[in-house]
Amino acid sequence: MKRVSFPEQVAMVPFLGRWLLLSVIVGGLVGSASALFLWSLEWATDLQTSHDYMLALLPLAGFVVGWVYHRVGRDIEGGNNLLIDEIHDPTKIVPKRMAFLVFAGTIVTHLFGGSAGREGTAVQMGGALADQVTHRLRLGKEDRRILLMAGISAGFASVFGTPLAGLVFGLEVLAIGKLRYDALLPCVLAASVADEVTRQWGIVHTLYTVSFIPHLTLSGLLSTVIAGICFGIVGMLFANATHALSAGFKRAIKYPPLRLFVGGMIVATGAYVLHGRQFLGLGIPTIQAAFLHPLPAYDFGGKFGFTVVTLASGFKGGEVTPLFYIGATLGNALGYILPLPFPLLAGLGFVAVFAGAANTPIASTVMAIELFGPQIGVYAGIACVVAYVFSGHTSIYRAQRVGHAKHFAWPEGIRLSEIPALRRAYREPASSNSHS
Repeated sequence: MKRVSFPEQVAMVPFLGRWLLLSVIVGGLVGSASALFLWSLEWATDLQTSHDYMLALLPLAGFVVGWVYHRVGRDIEGGNNLLIDEIHDPTKIVPKRMAFLVFAGTIVTHLFGGSAGREGTAVQMGGALADQVTHRLRLGKEDRRILLMAGISAGFASVFGTPLAGLVFGLEVLAIGKLRYDALLPCVLAASVADEVTRQWGIVHTLYTVSFIPHLTLSGLLSTVIAGICFGIVGMLFANATHALSAGFKRAIKYPPLRLFVGGMIVATGAYVLHGRQFLGLGIPTIQAAFLHPLPAYDFGGKFGFTVVTLASGFKGGEVTPLFYIGATLGNALGYILPLPFPLLAGLGFVAVFAGAANTPIASTVMAIELFGPQIGVYAGIACVVAYVFSGHTSIYRAQRVGHAKHFAWPEGIRLSEIPALRRAYREPASSNSHS
């Protein structure tokens, strides 16, 4: 019997059709969920800022959220780290209640004045909804991994209005120095659909403008590198401080709901005593101001402290928008000493602190181009890559793996959370030898 040979492109048609259908389903679900979330978040923020007394109820609200998670959400407490672990080592379907609980928990955080973001919520909703699709359609292990990545891309893209950055984020966030191109098509489709669906629901994303971007000179290059180093170190400090304080809360307070109560007390008291309400919530007005005029040089430190306490004690929300705030205000402050326009430095800090804290320099560079225009591309690329290098092997996502180490031969595939123990193991023999 004569065998018929088809061109490879013909064989790709059903492949494209299959992933187009799956990506449209995931993108539509995630985009709709993000639209509802962003609308609810705006409602909560407006209500909180117009009623000062709401902040006094933050400890009680935190206790309630902690109690709910303690009762029915222990297996999803890992949040984004749980999704990353499931992609690397699939074990069980992500419970659909992850989407509902993180949605409600984040709205409560912002309604009562906690300092947190929104990306974590959108990504967790995206992953949970995507995994429900894999469960309903009984997809295999490899397809499930890919669709989870597509859900992450869709969540990130739809909550920030940056589909290309969302595409790259879903590929890049899993491992340092390694991308999975088998998920490229589903991620770009899901991110694009989710972003468009969110916009069709009437959601308008915040606009930021870098008014002037000079031609790159040697002085500008050196200034961008110096700024990138600062952004990377601050991103590293943010990740380390959040993880260390979280561990401290867990050691000192064994009952989880009480951690949120104490954290809420610290945040609310600090905001009242320090007159620091501008450091609460998303902080969008301050981020916008960082592009318009010089701000107090300490603004980034205020948001840093309030966010670390909020997230480390267990409140729900993301880290990324606070990192945008920290980066934009830090860049604004660097405008006092570096010979670059402060709006440009604010834009670089906006993306580069995130690049360092999340180990996502490519996604952050693409985000800068989507938000600020292609003229910022070279500056953003330099700042994000330098920040990525100088943040070391730390991350706000401790489940990230080492795909290709930055500058030290850590074992491939190791979780970033396991590196501190390896560091101690390397030091102890050297220390013992020095005493012998």
